[in-house]
Amino acid sequence: MSITTNNASSAPCMETTDCTNPIIHIDPSMCTGCRRCAGVCPVDAIEGQPGEPQTVNADRCVICGQCVQICSVYASDWADSSPQEAASRRQERMRERDMPADIGEPLFAAYYSGSLNKVTDMMTKPGQFRIVQCAPAIRVSIAEEFGMPFGTLTPGKMAAALRRLGFDRVYDTNFGADVTIMEEGTELIRRVTEGGPLPMFTSCCPAWVRFAEIEYPDLLDHLSSCKSPMQMLGSLVKTYGAQLDEVEPANIYSVAIMPCTCKQFECDRPEMESDGYRDVDEVLTTRELAYWIKKSGIDFMNLPDEEFDSPLGRYSGAGSILV
Repeated sequence: MSITTNNASSAPCMETTDCTNPIIHIDPSMCTGCRRCAGVCPVDAIEGQPGEPQTVNADRCVICGQCVQICSVYASDWADSSPQEAASRRQERMRERDMPADIGEPLFAAYYSGSLNKVTDMMTKPGQFRIVQCAPAIRVSIAEEFGMPFGTLTPGKMAAALRRLGFDRVYDTNFGADVTIMEEGTELIRRVTEGGPLPMFTSCCPAWVRFAEIEYPDLLDHLSSCKSPMQMLGSLVKTYGAQLDEVEPANIYSVAIMPCTCKQFECDRPEMESDGYRDVDEVLTTRELAYWIKKSGIDFMNLPDEEFDSPLGRYSGAGSILV
């Protein structure tokens, strides 16, 4: 299973992967057409007239999630419905969005389809070896979900919580970042010494890769051929990691906790599979992990600090700003 080759950076999107966007949506029954989302979209993927429901052009969307962040229009079903009708309409919307039924937050017009229900269902299936990796940003963003001061680092509590959720191995994507540094550095040296396309751009961000595929396909040869740290570690988990744990790769269920909505799109890309196995099976955002921890009744604030598993949870710190 290759940890370096990333076909996403070698050809336009229409030639390498299905460009449909099953992740970012705008609910037409809620959208007021304020077009705040259009104002922050970097690729003009939000279409519609002012005052009318907007739509997402799936052929242009890079799944960055900025429209979801800026949307301020939320459901107020209680204004024109009985409490019973409002509850029914809310549950219907939550099913459409694949959200856990017990979430009490407002539902906004722009949203992303999550994977939490899918992951929790898979975690109950017998015979699986469950592995999770966490991006370095999660150790700080997860703290805010539990009322800690902004900027609080909680890698130890996060590792402890993930074990209590049922994962057999808890790894750090920082390990994959270290591998990425070595792979991309080696590739850059080769390009400099052998006359390869320069300058060379990183391919770590799937939204950036998709942006280049859509807007600047003539520059794709300048992207690194390396996979992102998430995908590199995902491939290592099902090869080297499988050997360490004496587990068949087919029996490994690999989940990644990431800060970006586009990471699910990345792991779903056809080229992120070799030998018949997905590098990463599913991706959860920080928000979804927080939902899961709370729903499971885990007292995150009072968890003891635990270490990531070795060796795929160890890292130099060179690939992380937050070490």
